[in-house]
Amino acid sequence: MAALCAAFLSCFGPSGCSQQGGKAEDKPVAMHMHWLRDMASEEAQFETVRAAGVRLVEISGRQSLSAEELKALLDKYELRTIGMYVGGLDGGLNELRNNLDGLVAFNKAIGNRVLVVPSVPREERPDTAQGWIALGRELGQLAERAAAAGMLLAYHNHDFEMVEFGGKTALELLFESAVSALKAEVDVAWVARGGRDPAEMLERLSGRVYSIHAKDNWPEGEGEAERGFADVGSGVLDWAAILPAAARAGVQSSLSTTALTTRQSQSGVARSISRHICLRGRSTDERNYI
Repeated sequence: MAALCAAFLSCFGPSGCSQQGGKAEDKPVAMHMHWLRDMASEEAQFETVRAAGVRLVEISGRQSLSAEELKALLDKYELRTIGMYVGGLDGGLNELRNNLDGLVAFNKAIGNRVLVVPSVPREERPDTAQGWIALGRELGQLAERAAAAGMLLAYHNHDFEMVEFGGKTALELLFESAVSALKAEVDVAWVARGGRDPAEMLERLSGRVYSIHAKDNWPEGEGEAERGFADVGSGVLDWAAILPAAARAGVQSSLSTTALTTRQSQSGVARSISRHICLRGRSTDERNYI
């Protein structure tokens, strides 16, 4: 853990690569609510996160709540949002395509200004370079529309975007064909599962990275109860390389951590978030999160 803390501080602290990535206090840590989805109620999720000392969250869809209900829960537990998954993991792009104005209104009502495309459903995933280029152009147009309404649009990757076409990954083709308004939420664990080096991918996407999803991978064949995911620093990823690359890539927001599915409790959230506390002395403070 000491070595991991040293890596965090060398990247995001007052020295090292912080002059490009910003100081540690500009990059607080957030909890991604998707990993708490199996808890008894939405309120139990927010109560658990706040009890663990977390102040920032990334929302997974609308949490089955109206904007007024969600804002009331956020206010009750003194939480703020750094982003919202659009439509849930399997929601596709239809809500963005057909209801962008409604999404903007909902998110402004809860105090959020970042919309995240969480995935592309299997039936919509391109299987050619031209398909990924076309998707990038479409997302770029949606990002421009979102920006005109005061919102930021980001794309969250999995492993299937790591397939290569002519020397470039699908993820690179997507971002090269999209306007600069579209940002990346880089899930480094999925990058590695796709056979790519997360630090190298961050370098390739430099200037487009809004945030990173910071979770680790168990060695192959281990941690099956948690889908092979592990807390930061307890798996196989090279954080001493990933974190400097994230800073150089210009990460604008927080490192968004995960509470593993077998530890959906206050202690589980606290354990996951504690891996990031060495980013800064007050890593869950909401100041300057974007």
